[in-house]
Amino acid sequence: MTRPLPEHSLRLVTPAETHVGWIGTGVMGASMCQHLHTKQYRLTLYTRNRSKASPILAKGATWADSPRAVAEQTEVVMTMVGFPRDVRDVYFGEQGVLAGARPGMVLIDMTTTEPSLAQEIARAAQSRGAFAVDAPVSGGDVGARNATLSIMVGGATKAVQAIMPLLECLGKKIVYQGDAGLGQHTKLCNQIVIAGTMIGVCESLLYGYKAGLQLDRMLESIRGGAAACWTLDNLAPRILARNFDPGFFVEHFIKDMGIALEEARRRQLSLPGLTLAHQLYERVQALGHGRAGTHALMLALEELSHINPTKPSAST
Repeated sequence: MTRPLPEHSLRLVTPAETHVGWIGTGVMGASMCQHLHTKQYRLTLYTRNRSKASPILAKGATWADSPRAVAEQTEVVMTMVGFPRDVRDVYFGEQGVLAGARPGMVLIDMTTTEPSLAQEIARAAQSRGAFAVDAPVSGGDVGARNATLSIMVGGATKAVQAIMPLLECLGKKIVYQGDAGLGQHTKLCNQIVIAGTMIGVCESLLYGYKAGLQLDRMLESIRGGAAACWTLDNLAPRILARNFDPGFFVEHFIKDMGIALEEARRRQLSLPGLTLAHQLYERVQALGHGRAGTHALMLALEELSHINPTKPSAST
């Protein structure tokens, strides 16, 4: 078994010296990768659909034919994919990242996935003399575009310190949580809050609609009080405009809530609010909106109340 390098051997990443690999250019990943290019990091990319990487490839990034090839050509690999099965395939597949990992590399998974999988990746990386960091994010497409994501980080301290300049290209709030897997646990806490908040925001809009309020005016008031939150600022206006394009997919949110509920069951913890939100979002998906944004919860709640808005309007 390869012994891991001492943590003190890790060097701080810099655009001049660090070749970065990036895997996953979806709704958030494409913007995040672009920020690294803007900061002049040399990039090698892989994604299942090469056309999604075309904009950044046209600007000078290099294409690799597999996650393994990305790892073989770079010093740091960053991944932002969809589901735990995708993470497992990207890291543990025959042509996966770990097959190409070398001593001293740092592997950063920014996907929201199971804490146990993050720990498994960290152990496998360590056996190859490499390091793995779990760094899931919150902030959706807006945070990804504006480089204002909140990043929740788990992994070996020195590895996190070494790759901090990369994370600072992507986020405004970066908090080290501790050992491998704790970044993922923190992200699950984040999703629990979002699930309950989204129900409250949507139900508030429904109530205001039925009460005959000017909804944009109502939002102007409550945004300035104790109800103020990111969801009211960023997603309530999209609901009023009947714009349910994804900043974060419903199907991915269902995945996240499912992971949180499974972790809660393992700890004999009852989370009735999250259970309700999970059921409501499954209804959203059943209505055919799994690839819509999380604010499409409104569509399921409108169905329950037999409300069918006839036009995109901020008023009744």
